[in-house]
Amino acid sequence: MPKLVMKFGGTSVSDVERIKNAASKVYVEVEKGLDVIVIVSAMAGETNRLVSLVNSVSSLYDAREYDAIVSNGENVTAGLMALTLQNMGVSARSWQGWQVPLMTNSAHGAARILEISTQKINEKFLDGMRVAVVAGFQGLTSEGRLSTLGRGGSDTTAVAFAAAFEAQQCDIYTDVDGIFTADPRITNKAKKLNKISYEEMLELASLGAKVLQTRSVELAMRYNVPLKVLNSFSDNEGTLVCQEENI
Repeated sequence: MPKLVMKFGGTSVSDVERIKNAASKVYVEVEKGLDVIVIVSAMAGETNRLVSLVNSVSSLYDAREYDAIVSNGENVTAGLMALTLQNMGVSARSWQGWQVPLMTNSAHGAARILEISTQKINEKFLDGMRVAVVAGFQGLTSEGRLSTLGRGGSDTTAVAFAAAFEAQQCDIYTDVDGIFTADPRITNKAKKLNKISYEEMLELASLGAKVLQTRSVELAMRYNVPLKVLNSFSDNEGTLVCQEENI
């Protein structure tokens, strides 16, 4: 069955009502006959809260324990999203990074993805699961320790899953209608783009555009993963990030 990856950022899942809104968008895709992998961020502000707790204990901390603490925000969101989908009649299950597993190197706090195993999730899809809700931003080192991918790492998680599972597309849901020529919250002259090339998006991201993490765009370009940036709170078409020749 064809697969779709959907990623919801912190503002899209900042409370239970917004999680229900995000789940309704997942439900629409399941009804189309797709198996869906949902990548979730922590609720807005939750990672900052966890980081502040670490800093309140010590300014010089063990990076392995830092990762063990700050990775918990995504776990909560994943569980809540799975429960919400179950209440809607969708067969859904939450997955933490180590359960997949998503393997990374040992650069705690800024880990790089090495490999994503597709076996366990694909087996569950064959058993009737329709949605795998995966905690973004986190993985597992070869030493068996939790690791995190750095801020914005859920974008990278989503693109990596789309590549590993050969998904037809990776949809990134945020609080804007897509990619604009400038920040629409700063100037009303910003124009939304229907399509943008990987190279152009990579340049925007490297210059400070916060819609997509730079590493996620690099990964999408390397594996030719079509990315679509959409607004969680509207039904607008969004912006497709793709190869230049498809524009």
